[in-house]
Amino acid sequence: MIGWNLSSNMSEDVSKLLKKIEADGVKFIRLQFTDVLGMPKNASIPVIQAEKALTEGTWFDGSSIEGFTRIEESDMLLKADPASYSILPWRPQEGKVARFMCDVHTYGNKPFDGDPRNILKKTLAEAAKMGFIFNTGPELEFFLFNLVDGKPTTQFSDSGCYFDLAPNDKAEDVRREIVLALTSMGFEIEMSHHEVAASQHEIDFKYGDALTTADRVMTFKFAAKSIALEHGLHASFMAKPIGGINGSGMHTHGSLSKDGKNAFFDPNGENQLSDIAMYYIGGILKHAKAITRVANPTINSYKRLVPGYEAPCYITWSTANRSALVRVPAARGNSTRAEFRSPDPMCNPYLTFSCMLAAGLDGIKNKIMPPESTNTNIYHLDAKARKRLHIDMLPGTLMESHAALLKDEILCTTLGNHIVENLTRITEMESDAFRLAVHPWELDRYLATY
Repeated sequence: MIGWNLSSNMSEDVSKLLKKIEADGVKFIRLQFTDVLGMPKNASIPVIQAEKALTEGTWFDGSSIEGFTRIEESDMLLKADPASYSILPWRPQEGKVARFMCDVHTYGNKPFDGDPRNILKKTLAEAAKMGFIFNTGPELEFFLFNLVDGKPTTQFSDSGCYFDLAPNDKAEDVRREIVLALTSMGFEIEMSHHEVAASQHEIDFKYGDALTTADRVMTFKFAAKSIALEHGLHASFMAKPIGGINGSGMHTHGSLSKDGKNAFFDPNGENQLSDIAMYYIGGILKHAKAITRVANPTINSYKRLVPGYEAPCYITWSTANRSALVRVPAARGNSTRAEFRSPDPMCNPYLTFSCMLAAGLDGIKNKIMPPESTNTNIYHLDAKARKRLHIDMLPGTLMESHAALLKDEILCTTLGNHIVENLTRITEMESDAFRLAVHPWELDRYLATY
């Protein structure tokens, strides 16, 4: 028996959860949270401390976490979210390990301004004031590369291509195990398949409220990396690990519901889309350049956002055209949604979903209609044709997208000063490091000639 004090003033939900933890045979708890960069962080506690984690919270030093606090104000509190309890199925089942997603608080039990999960919660609360629930359905692409001497490489683990029938190799087994693990953690997997490039894969799970799906993106990446490692592979969510082939995206389907009904569907509207849907798309397009800084957060992200590799780089929308930034899939009724195609899986999902929602709500509040849809392949249009059609491009570099973010009052307010200041610092640091580095391409091109 675990020595918890199940006092009468403890909430019934926490008491039930503690009994379930004991019945499950859990021995260790991982308290998981996310830094500004979207990197998963965790503290491990023995199960005896679970009661404290679920009631008082667990103190930790946040001064060394990217984008958190200065050393003179480093004490922070992890508050476990009871609804996120899940056993990690890839860990040994003798001495089970469970995890909670956590919110980060400061002294006085106040939500921390630099906690990405808190930013999303606040944005969802703004939507709730308007009567909306924001649902998202992200599609994560990733590569499974070989490990050599325990280090990640870009060596392919298979030579399959789009929707190939199960290649006879360990990559297929890894994808299967990831699906089984996620299913046991409560995910409803909709599809798993090989992607366009060799060693590239995609696993799609059912949409849900944006907080739940952001948590699941973090869990998905954690599970994929852990299970791949057990098979001698490295799961990479890098946007463009290899030049000349397709990069990895995180196309994100978004929709709003109100009073239990899909607010994007109108059987009498043009294309059966409601005004709410059109205004949402208008807001996304208006703020697209600024969203790019968060949805495509690294130097490498911008090597994916180029013509010719299925990644969108033009600010337009369509009901069919996959070269458009926003696409409305054919399904209607409760499945009516707008697919935002530019995010990549390196992004912080909490911040990305926050910016998407804030942009969409701005469109709704101000009745921003999008321009006419573009139904031709934009990649086949030259610069003059795009200019004639008033089709603008997404930023081409991290510095360019960050400049767009700083000019966007709505998104800066959504993210808050703490996040924006840290994104500025990270942008400058990354850009300077890249600018000062001598790349192998430069040596190959210039060393022998000059």
